Amino acid sequence: MSTAPFDSAAVEAWMAAHVPGFRGPIAVEKFATGQSNPTYKLTATSGAYVLRRKPPGTLLKSAHAVDREFRVQQALAATDVPVARMYALCEDETVIGTMFYVMDHVAGRTFVDPRLPDLGMADRSAIFDDMNRALAAIHSVDLGAIGLADYGPHGDYYARQIGRWTKQYRASETEVIPEMDGLIAWLHDNLPDDDGRVTLVHGDYRIDNLLFAPDRPSCVAVLDWELSTLGHPFADLAAVIMQWSLPPGDTGRGLAGVDRKALGIPEDQAFIDAYCGRMGLAGIERFGFYLAFCFFRMASILQGVKRRALDGNASNPERALELGALVPAFAEGGLAAARAA
Repeated sequence: MSTAPFDSAAVEAWMAAHVPGFRGPIAVEKFATGQSNPTYKLTATSGAYVLRRKPPGTLLKSAHAVDREFRVQQALAATDVPVARMYALCEDETVIGTMFYVMDHVAGRTFVDPRLPDLGMADRSAIFDDMNRALAAIHSVDLGAIGLADYGPHGDYYARQIGRWTKQYRASETEVIPEMDGLIAWLHDNLPDDDGRVTLVHGDYRIDNLLFAPDRPSCVAVLDWELSTLGHPFADLAAVIMQWSLPPGDTGRGLAGVDRKALGIPEDQAFIDAYCGRMGLAGIERFGFYLAFCFFRMASILQGVKRRALDGNASNPERALELGALVPAFAEGGLAAARAA
């Protein structure tokens, strides 16, 4: 962690006026994670908080929507979806230069490596089962009851998402990537019929965006809601499977080639089946399309990360360039899923 590049006195004054029970002063530390929206731990006399802000500089339209992150997590407080308590949203950019929000600091464990090397087999199995449970909880939320019926458009989710991310990709494109052009064309030509499913979707659901209790294999907070919207639930499920298809280690953070049975980690189909059981589904047809879509979306996101690094706006420039170099590999992964669809 490192010192945050903003006026902590201004944040203290704002929190005193907007966060019930707050008492300063605060000590500020920047989390190394949070590539898209810089995230900071605030340690105050009244307790620990987390501040999440838009990055400085010129941003793509609709990107880094911390106001949407705040709204969705605040709405989910009364549901079965585990989220941190939201305190306040600051839309006044004069305070620290960008919009931000403050939430509770939840004590817990973050797992970057899905192999969970420091856990035993039983705990690994339980962690993945609770990851599955939390995902089903997100997709089971009564949108009208919590005020999120207007959180996004209804219907044609994949057509909208493919259109949106194609535009985002073209806006941040730095060189021609034939695999990406081929994947975009295939997705446009192979859209499934709209089946009418509309749920809350997280948009970036993976194990390193979940926080687990310090002393038990239970998810206590789903983090990083920037890409959340109303949409089709299979995109979130396919995002999990996409992540697992990547190489293990710091870069891929996947499970490719891992003996999952020996570790107590579910195979892809077992995870899908458990999800279907929780959601009352008999199965999922054409899963390869949803998987190809997730590869495409992640490639588009990483291209944006690369562009921000080149423009000097990345939270962690070196890491951002490393991630940006993976765009062709993600595009090829999407084409492989397309061929299997």
